[in-house]
Amino acid sequence: MVSPVIDKLNRANMKDEVPTFSVGDNVSVHCTIHEGGKERTQVYTGTVIARDGTGATETFTVRRVTHGVAVERIFPVHSPYVTKIDVIRSSHVRRAKLYYLRKRSGKQTRLREKIRK
Repeated sequence: MVSPVIDKLNRANMKDEVPTFSVGDNVSVHCTIHEGGKERTQVYTGTVIARDGTGATETFTVRRVTHGVAVERIFPVHSPYVTKIDVIRSSHVRRAKLYYLRKRSGKQTRLREKIRK
């Protein structure tokens, strides 16, 4: 059981609108990068392989392979640096965590696309 004070702080730090996405979806995450005195938006596109936590501390892990090198990055869902999350493609998966994709490469990493109604 969480105290009311902590619960109130968690609700204050949460974003109002977060897109619905799940494990197995290809997403494009727009995150703000600060370099010196400048600020820019960088897009990170990949497959969501995990979601963890609840409330203001919820995170998701995005994996992408570029030039044969796999990179995984963990994003907080309610971070002010994550400006937008676009769902590109949804996939049908039967696992909560897709860590088995780390051992696979090429066509073995393809996921079956979810048919939207």
